[in-house]
Amino acid sequence: MEYNIQDIHDVHVFQLVKNSMPPNFYERYNKDGKTAKQVFIETHAPLVKEGSKWLTKTAESCSVVAALAAAVAFTTSTSIPGGPNQNNGIPLFMKEPAYKLYAAASLVALCFSVTALVSFLSILTSRFEEKDFVVDLPRRLLVGLTTLFTSIASVLISFCAGHYFIVEPQLRFAFYPIYAATCLPVSFFALVQLPLYFDLSLAMCRKVPQRSYKVFFHE
Repeated sequence: MEYNIQDIHDVHVFQLVKNSMPPNFYERYNKDGKTAKQVFIETHAPLVKEGSKWLTKTAESCSVVAALAAAVAFTTSTSIPGGPNQNNGIPLFMKEPAYKLYAAASLVALCFSVTALVSFLSILTSRFEEKDFVVDLPRRLLVGLTTLFTSIASVLISFCAGHYFIVEPQLRFAFYPIYAATCLPVSFFALVQLPLYFDLSLAMCRKVPQRSYKVFFHE
């Protein structure tokens, strides 16, 4: 992860130096016949390579989880707890609050899991250029992780809401702590990933301090 953060910071510094110079100076060549951009690309090639490996590995692992969540969400969104009424086809528990929660959670899980899958696949198909590490790739990763966590949490909520109908009414209150405990693994994993969220967000938003005075160039 440190490779990606360092690359983001270095690109910001490069843009600051570039904007502090006159346009004609930026395109000049050094003694080796290379421009500033060419030197920057060559010196940061190892960072880009390591960052590409890390992002590819992360996107591949998360895309598998997102695909599984999408499959489960699709199954739950097309299932009706208790079945439909044989006379009119309306679900038997249509007016139950738990059924409304089940329907909403399963739909949210399906939408967000597909969004997460698309986000991670877009990372895998990226060209991994230096400029992509500044905003594009970190933003895709943040969107993918956020939607993945949301989809997993929604799958668990829909499971608990669906399980609510198969429990005897007098025992339902006893299952509330168990339903809450099923969300603990997702909550723990989300807390573990918080440093990654903060690091990426700060690296994307934090800019190198600009000059507090104007610079005049003389020919």
